[in-house]
Amino acid sequence: MNTNIDLLRGAALKDRLQELTDYAWKGERVSLSWHPNWLYVLRDGLGHVPCAFEARRDGQTVGLLPLAFVRSTLFGRYLVSLPYLNSGGLQADNDAVRAALLESAVDLAKRLKVKSLELRHEQAFEHPLFNGAVSTKVHMRLALPSFPGALWEDLSPKVRNQVRKGEKQKLQVVWGQADLLPELYEIFAVNMRDLGTPVYSRKLFQAMLKHFPNEVEICVVRLENKAIAAAVLCHGKRITEVPSASSLREYNSTCANMLMYWNLLDRAIQKGSEVFDFGRSTLDGNTFKFKKQWGAQPEPAVWQYFQRSGKMRELRPDNPKFARFIRMWQKLPVGVTKVIGPRIVRGIP
Repeated sequence: MNTNIDLLRGAALKDRLQELTDYAWKGERVSLSWHPNWLYVLRDGLGHVPCAFEARRDGQTVGLLPLAFVRSTLFGRYLVSLPYLNSGGLQADNDAVRAALLESAVDLAKRLKVKSLELRHEQAFEHPLFNGAVSTKVHMRLALPSFPGALWEDLSPKVRNQVRKGEKQKLQVVWGQADLLPELYEIFAVNMRDLGTPVYSRKLFQAMLKHFPNEVEICVVRLENKAIAAAVLCHGKRITEVPSASSLREYNSTCANMLMYWNLLDRAIQKGSEVFDFGRSTLDGNTFKFKKQWGAQPEPAVWQYFQRSGKMRELRPDNPKFARFIRMWQKLPVGVTKVIGPRIVRGIP
């Protein structure tokens, strides 16, 4: 039986969206990162051009590769599956379909003259077209019990004490969506500036709330009506993940961040999730240690590349050539970073 590979974009992509969603969403435990609606989040939030390769056999979907076409005058052109998210890439019934999808994507990469095709896999797919990979980071994930008490008992005394300290500070933990976006974004922008990283546009978070009205929510921690920590929480099928979270450094002594993460975990359990995904971290780095203290365990993250030109991942933040830029960025007023940051970061794959 022949397998047909179709490139979907524009109206054709929209017309097939439900079928693609049914295919991507067919497992019992699926991260929200695999939902095709992210193509429209990235279009509306970052200005990327969405497309997808669909493999069909006898009228049935047997494979999917969602892609975002990233264009930047400053950095060049890329195909990525998918920007902002930690997981993506090839989904297929078997390796033959997976290979056919990859070969079609490489052909598109050549036609668009992109620097690279980047697929954010968790397990490597062996194929001669891949000429690069990055596996220096890991996903940090925690298996959740069915009720919060069991999780609390598994935490170390140090973590429990820090959460209790946050509770004694009379911090207020609130949940919402668009109503909390201004507070989330202000904290996020300050934290990104402090890290020396250009901040995403507020439009990205607006688009997440728009296209996932039942799956995405915002948590904010306030001290005397001042927001000092905030996070975005995404609920998939029995998996909850936190793609963005920040806290104000001057309030570290309140343990607001620890109290927030305890509430994020509690919320995930309330939603019926079996896994909490803390996101990617560099092995043994500071964020790795922070996540590990909650009981999270490392799982593979293998980002594979077809590099057409240039050096692989030359825009990685740990590239030494960006050290001076990071120091300069950390000195800018937050208001300035909100204006110019989104224009820069949208072009970084």
